[in-house]
Amino acid sequence: MDTGSREIEVNLTVNGKKVTVTCPANTRLLDLLRDYLHLTGTKEGCGIGECGACTVIMDGKAVNSCLVLAGSADGSEIITIEGMEKDGKLHPIQEAFVRNNAIQCGFCTPGMVMSAKALLDANPDPTEEEIKIGISGNLCRCTGYKQIVDAIKEAAEVLRRRTA
Repeated sequence: MDTGSREIEVNLTVNGKKVTVTCPANTRLLDLLRDYLHLTGTKEGCGIGECGACTVIMDGKAVNSCLVLAGSADGSEIITIEGMEKDGKLHPIQEAFVRNNAIQCGFCTPGMVMSAKALLDANPDPTEEEIKIGISGNLCRCTGYKQIVDAIKEAAEVLRRRTA
């Protein structure tokens, strides 16, 4: 039996909005986001969970959306890079990436920002080593990571001040 041709209904909350998508059973979360919901900020780099370009937050945890079947995400809350800005303003993590020149070609940036958000949501005051571990699933070919680590440190400080 070809399970890929069977259609399933997937109910999600994506960036705060409830959505229902009917798609083939073998659809990946990455493809659901890009092809069905037109949220193209999430990138496909390797397709095998090695590069982190497709990182989104699913139920509070950073996941490689290329490795998650859409049906497995049924009932989940998903946050993509498009869900980071509020009222037309960048999230403090995004602002810190810009200020610290942590963006070169930009291909890894959405996944890197999502990994940083998941890290800072779980640990608002990470050490540099914890930051490096938190983004260890994300590859960047341009920046050498120093600017990215510096941006996450700055974002953590800004976010802590806002909640203090």
